[in-house]
Amino acid sequence: MDDAVRARRAARDALADIEPERLGEALRDRLADASMTPSVLTMVSAHALDATVDAEHVAERGAGVQLIYEGLRLTRSLAHTEPWLDDDEAGRRADLDILAADVLVSRGFYLLARTETAERAVEVVRAFGRDQTRRRAAGADGPALDRNLEADVFALAVAAGTTAAGVSPGDDLLEYAADLAREFDGDLPPPDAALPDATADRVLALAGGDAAPPADP
Repeated sequence: MDDAVRARRAARDALADIEPERLGEALRDRLADASMTPSVLTMVSAHALDATVDAEHVAERGAGVQLIYEGLRLTRSLAHTEPWLDDDEAGRRADLDILAADVLVSRGFYLLARTETAERAVEVVRAFGRDQTRRRAAGADGPALDRNLEADVFALAVAAGTTAAGVSPGDDLLEYAADLAREFDGDLPPPDAALPDATADRVLALAGGDAAPPADP
């Protein structure tokens, strides 16, 4: 199964029990339009170090990363557009979006809670809050601060993937992941466009001597 397809399915499965139906529909619509790059990066990172690691287990970790990102990305969009200043209908949609964002982040936390990246996931959210506070301050560099979210999420994705293969990522690997995210402006492109062909090789090289080469297919 294609990594992006597996990642999207895992993210949808993680939200399958959410009610009421209107909220569930909003969440599904959000995932339908989302780039699966963060979750695919999780999967690529894991299989670069261990080709035998369980694909469904890694997809679940990737879904956790993806859901946290989608929730924070939605929160960022609401903070920028302030739809409550428009008509009542826009305000009602925004209220639903706030609830959706909360559900996305909390379900992402749930999926990562028992992994080695639980604390890193919490720090991603804390850093996002600090950056958005700074963004509202006079003279803050808004676009650069906004892109910190993608950089932090890519680092989280790599950490979630490598630790699934039993390897703790070092600073060089985490910085490589963050730099990948900083190459893009606006919405993330699909995984095939966002992740270079050499991503797996770079992850393996930067993971150092603790990583074993992937097994032959």
